[in-house]
Amino acid sequence: MSIRINDTAPDFTAESTAGTIHFHDWLADSYAIIFSHPRDFTPVCTTEFGAVAQLAAEWSKRNTKVIGVSVDSVEEHVKWKHDIEAFGGAAADFPIIDDTSLTVSKAFDMLPAEFYLPEANRTPANTATVRSVYIIGPDKKVRLTMTYPMSVGRNFAEILRALDAVQATDGVPLATPANWQPGQDVIVALSLNNEQATERFGALDIKLPYLRFAKAPK
Repeated sequence: MSIRINDTAPDFTAESTAGTIHFHDWLADSYAIIFSHPRDFTPVCTTEFGAVAQLAAEWSKRNTKVIGVSVDSVEEHVKWKHDIEAFGGAAADFPIIDDTSLTVSKAFDMLPAEFYLPEANRTPANTATVRSVYIIGPDKKVRLTMTYPMSVGRNFAEILRALDAVQATDGVPLATPANWQPGQDVIVALSLNNEQATERFGALDIKLPYLRFAKAPK
């Protein structure tokens, strides 16, 4: 069953490079990004995990924990982290889950429509398209999902931007326009009339009766 926006993120217990993870307890009152990849020691994945490591200060600034999912073991993850850090030039301090059982991948619907997993000689092609991203709120609800094919590396600058947009609009009657960047004006929801919107968010820039911009709250 697919994971939808506003679903409660599946809870799980799994071993990881940071020890045993009880996911909802680990999340606590933070946002989280859980992201999967086909297998350790593969080229695209190494560049991606290096990018995540480089953004450590940005995740922390946004009260966001990141956690990787792979079908390999903790022992393999620990070995692979040396390559990630060598390529990325930053410490890969975030947990990487051991999902050799596919429990987490199946719970989060991270597998392709058809997949085949032999017990031995598994290759990245056996778990093609296990390259998913979920942004989860402190209330354990799924805020955003993305899925990429195995051949397309993720743009973590865009994932960071999407996280900013999620946090800027979480629980308030606001939305972000196309190509929005932090600090730019936001869209006021139609649930507020002009008077209510002005009282709450200040002067409006009304482009159309249903398209009203305001300064992003700080």
